[in-house]
Amino acid sequence: MSKEYSNGEITVVWQPTLCKHAAVCVKTLPNVYKPKEKPWINVNNATSQELREQINNCPSGALSYRENG
Repeated sequence: MSKEYSNGEITVVWQPTLCKHAAVCVKTLPNVYKPKEKPWINVNNATSQELREQINNCPSGALSYRENG
């Protein structure tokens, strides 16, 4: 089951079953991805462009996004 996080401009989709825990997301945007917190993704701590760039580098494909509107 996927989880979604939106900042109004884009929606980040996380599919936990695909995650390989490479931690690229955490290393790239530590203010957004905080595995010890709930929710662990806070999309308001980065720009939409920063989120897009980081998600495009997710090695497992567990993170994706869609444009809103």
